[in-house]
Amino acid sequence: MQFHSSRLLRSITKWLGVMAVGGLVSSFGVQAQSSIYRCGNEYTNNPTPEQKRSCKLIEGGGVTVVPAVKPRANAAKPAGDGVGQPKVDPDQQKARDNDARAILDAELRKAEAKLAELQKEYKNGEPEKKGEELRNVARYQERVSDLKAGVARAEADVAGLRRELQRLGNSAK
Repeated sequence: MQFHSSRLLRSITKWLGVMAVGGLVSSFGVQAQSSIYRCGNEYTNNPTPEQKRSCKLIEGGGVTVVPAVKPRANAAKPAGDGVGQPKVDPDQQKARDNDARAILDAELRKAEAKLAELQKEYKNGEPEKKGEELRNVARYQERVSDLKAGVARAEADVAGLRRELQRLGNSAK
């Protein structure tokens, strides 16, 4: 009986060795065929044609993804209204809201002043040419496009500040 079990053991070992080598060969084949790209903070092995232009091919080892740590079930919960926010005294909250409103008002005034200044300089797409721009049209066009982008950013800033003030319950301009 011992003779048969050692023969069986050798046969199983040989079979496992063949399977392991076959598995290694097939896994190397998959690794060689699959390229990994980094697109910003995202890693993919199947980028779209648009992504391929801006993504970088990762060479060398594979990418390891580490799952996020799940919080423990018995972790202490913060005191508060059950939503995860601690309770705040209503007077203190009102003071905070008033401070936030005052800060947003000040930021809105600064943003509107900056917008007015940029619009004045931009002059609806025809700002005055400066020194070297008289001879260098490309430099002038670059400054015009920069001014246009600056006006657009300033308008977006003003609109965002107004929305935020409306959210706080203040009627902005």
